[in-house]
Amino acid sequence: MKKRIVTTALALCLLLPFVLSTAGCASDTALVLRVYNWEDYISEPTENEDGTVEDDYVDLIAEFEKAYYAETGTRVRVEYSTFGTNENMYNELQINPGSYDLVCPSDYMIMKMISEDMVEKFSDDFLTNSNYAKYASPYIQNLFEANYATVNGEEHSWADYSVPYMWGTMGYVYNPALSDTIEDDLSSWAGLWSEAYASVATIKDSVRDSYFLGVAVAYRDELMRLKEEYNADEMTLSDEKYAEYNAKVTEIMNRTDEDTLERTKDALLELKENLYGFEVDSGKQDMIAGRISINFAWSGDAVYTMDDAEPYTDEETGKEVPGIYLNYIVPEECSNIWFDGWVMPKGANTELAEAFINFLSDPTNAVANMNYIGYTSSIAGDAVFEEMVDWYSEGEAGDTDEEGNPLVPYDLNYFFNGTSDGAHADGDFIIYVSAESAKRQISAQYPTEEVLVRSAIMQHFDDETNAAVNEMWEEVKGLPIPVWAYVVIAVIAAGIAVIALSYVYKGKRRDSKPKKGYHAVK
Repeated sequence: MKKRIVTTALALCLLLPFVLSTAGCASDTALVLRVYNWEDYISEPTENEDGTVEDDYVDLIAEFEKAYYAETGTRVRVEYSTFGTNENMYNELQINPGSYDLVCPSDYMIMKMISEDMVEKFSDDFLTNSNYAKYASPYIQNLFEANYATVNGEEHSWADYSVPYMWGTMGYVYNPALSDTIEDDLSSWAGLWSEAYASVATIKDSVRDSYFLGVAVAYRDELMRLKEEYNADEMTLSDEKYAEYNAKVTEIMNRTDEDTLERTKDALLELKENLYGFEVDSGKQDMIAGRISINFAWSGDAVYTMDDAEPYTDEETGKEVPGIYLNYIVPEECSNIWFDGWVMPKGANTELAEAFINFLSDPTNAVANMNYIGYTSSIAGDAVFEEMVDWYSEGEAGDTDEEGNPLVPYDLNYFFNGTSDGAHADGDFIIYVSAESAKRQISAQYPTEEVLVRSAIMQHFDDETNAAVNEMWEEVKGLPIPVWAYVVIAVIAAGIAVIALSYVYKGKRRDSKPKKGYHAVK
């Protein structure tokens, strides 16, 4: 008996180094955070065609992994995947539930996922003590708190289930040199319908965005009456009538009744005759190359387009590279205010997911993201404001531009108030720019309060409504059949009828099959 005890003790002693080394390995085993995001939607180094990598942009994923280890002593590895559309992302989550810890849908898809009980709630600690709680713009946080989705019959605020990432408006990017009246013409969404702009404009090959455009034109008169009734041109976000007015605009812009579908379809079919085409991503390069002069655009794409189109000095040669100065305008009727935000699917590692968002919500990291993506972060704070000053400021109050005209104040207090660490006081978040510059990048990055009071959020459509809207869109996108084609079809149909009658007459029957690979054109 004693011998067996001694033998066992010796065996355990021999195993002890292995056990200790295994324990050490276990402590180094990395946790895994699975993130699913839009393509090109986080700061990362540039990879060249030859496979080499340049550190021209911050690698935020690698920096998070290092920061998490430094803070917790635990390693984490981010498995990062991308998607191209909200619908693709949604379908992937349906097919593979529990496969991601953090995803980044857009506004209407956030509502859909919340209402279908697909996502986890954020912790109270995160919503009150994180970088997001401290630095996210109060305007953005208030919007998320004020919007609701129904979960199991109960109304829940977006703020419980989602955190905004990037945001913006929709408007027109345009070349002001195209005509003397283009700014006035495009001050209405209906300006694009003018024959004067035939074949020089594109709109989005996206049913939700272009549907919004069609509704804005179909209900232009009602929107303008509403705007006049509330004196919305003079309204601010703190106005007591703001919520009431904005709710009415939002109701109009989310109508999907049969009459609205028909009116919107007619408007878009009429516009289609004028268009250069439909696009999702090519509009930026088409504007830069001068192939088109007007693009219905998301504000982040507008910033990218204006940046890349304008003249610049080549740093290596010192030569001036020609370009064009483009402007951005949000028409007077209304706009869509859009968001992409983080949600945690059911079964997610919520602690890791919140840690990742907390890292991205540091203003310094928000700046890195904005530099890379070109879109506007929901995060404010001193670092972001100072970056905007560096990008856009042309002087101080009382200064003049190059032509001697006084600079105009561009007020960003609605976005930055309450987020400073002490470098700025509330009320001081103003950037002075030329009148022309106020029509360009800064207006796309940060719309004025006057624009925001008339900006509506897209609502989630149920399956039946989605089907009706998609059917309308297919009719709009369908290729028109020219008159001569109808003649040819009629002749062919008549010939088929004669042949069919001849077979009936002879008492014979033939089953015809389409050629292999042919399909109906929709």
